[in-house]
Amino acid sequence: MKPITILIADDHTIVRAGIRQLLETQPDFEIVAEVENGRQALVQTLILHPDVVLMDLRMPEMDGVEAITAIREQLPDLHVLVLTTFDTDGDIVRAVDAGATGYLLKDVPREELFRAVRATARGETVLASSVAARLMGKVRSGGDDMLSSREIEVLLLVARGSTNQEIAESLFISKATVKSHLIQICNKLGVSDRTAAVTTALERGVIRLS
Repeated sequence: MKPITILIADDHTIVRAGIRQLLETQPDFEIVAEVENGRQALVQTLILHPDVVLMDLRMPEMDGVEAITAIREQLPDLHVLVLTTFDTDGDIVRAVDAGATGYLLKDVPREELFRAVRATARGETVLASSVAARLMGKVRSGGDDMLSSREIEVLLLVARGSTNQEIAESLFISKATVKSHLIQICNKLGVSDRTAAVTTALERGVIRLS
C-alpha cells in the first residue's frame, strides 16, 4: 500500500523531532518534510502535496490558521490536522473555520495520534474530546458567539486601535461592511460597543494580542 505522506509544521525543533520519531514507528507513515513556520508549511505543501499536514497553531512569520487558510484556498482537498497545546475557544473556532480537518492536543496518547493521522488522510474529522465538547456546547447554545475568521480579523484590528476606515483599507472592504461586521460581533458576544467586544473577546480567548 502507498504510505501516508506527512508534513510536520512546528516551530520547536525538539517537538518536531519527537513527532517524527513517533510517526516513523508506523510502517504506513512517511515524513516528507519538517518546517518551522506557517509560511514554510504553505510553500512545502504546495510543492509536495502531502496526504496530511500536522499543523501547530502559534508559529512565527505566518501562524497555523493563516497557513491553513492559504493551503485550503489553493488545495481545497488537502487535509490538515492541528496538533497544538492551545484549546481556547478562539483557537478552535479559527482553525475549524479556516478548514482544519481535525484538532488534537499535544498530550494525545500515541495510539490516538496514529489513528487520527490515518482518519485525517481519509478526510474524516478528528477532534480531541475537550475540543469536541467545546464545539458541541456552542452548537447546543446556537453557536451565537462563534465568530468567523473575518470577524476575528476585524476585531483584532479594532483591538489594535484601527478606525473603521483603516480597517476597511487594510482588509480591502467597504466601511459599511466593517460596520456590519462590528454589529454582528457585538450581537454574538452580547455586548453593546466595540470596546466591550474587544474586552470580552480577550477574556474568552477568542482573540489574543501578541
